[in-house]
Amino acid sequence: MSLNNVFTIAGSALTAQSMRLNVVASNIANAESATSSTGQPYQGRHVVFSAIPVSASQPQVAGVRVTSVVEDTSPPRLKYDPGNPLADQRGYVNLPNVDPVEEMADMISAARSYQTNVELMNTAKNLLQKTLQLGQ
Repeated sequence: MSLNNVFTIAGSALTAQSMRLNVVASNIANAESATSSTGQPYQGRHVVFSAIPVSASQPQVAGVRVTSVVEDTSPPRLKYDPGNPLADQRGYVNLPNVDPVEEMADMISAARSYQTNVELMNTAKNLLQKTLQLGQ
């Protein structure tokens, strides 16, 4: 495995974690949205990662990619707010099935993964620079 594969693998992780952060941001932004463009409460979303081999000769070395973004199928949260124009006959409003605390934990995890891959790329770059300096 060449050191260049490190950049390919870490780059794929940066792309995947960036997508994860975008989905988390969307979930947090819509955590209190009672309706969406479809008229239904917003459904939380999650990214699904899968490993992709860097080369056919080394299937054990793999990067990552986002396979899909899936909607959370858990039921919406109910909030008692009889004065809300969107409340049902019992006075409950359907809110998105997004837990802001869980989303914050997911955001921190994605940010840490992103930072780790940036550090990995910097370490690989420094190793390559040191290797080039050996010949001088």
